[in-house]
Amino acid sequence: MTTVTYEIVEHDGGWAYKAGGTFSETFRTHDEAAAAARRAAGEQQLGGETTGIVYEDEKGQWHEEIADGSDRPDTKVED
Repeated sequence: MTTVTYEIVEHDGGWAYKAGGTFSETFRTHDEAAAAARRAAGEQQLGGETTGIVYEDEKGQWHEEIADGSDRPDTKVED
């Protein structure tokens, strides 16, 4: 199973969380960023609908797949 890690980092004059190289919006305090990361991590684990998805990979190739709405990653928040 995949694990998504939310890391709390200083960013753009404040604090943010980062997951997979992508930064969240900037928060004034570390605690606000950590709380937002915990919310995002919790939402990531909620199941959804099974549906078709289309995405482009790093080589510019397009793929079509069926995404199982119950196949959710593990999540963790690191300070």
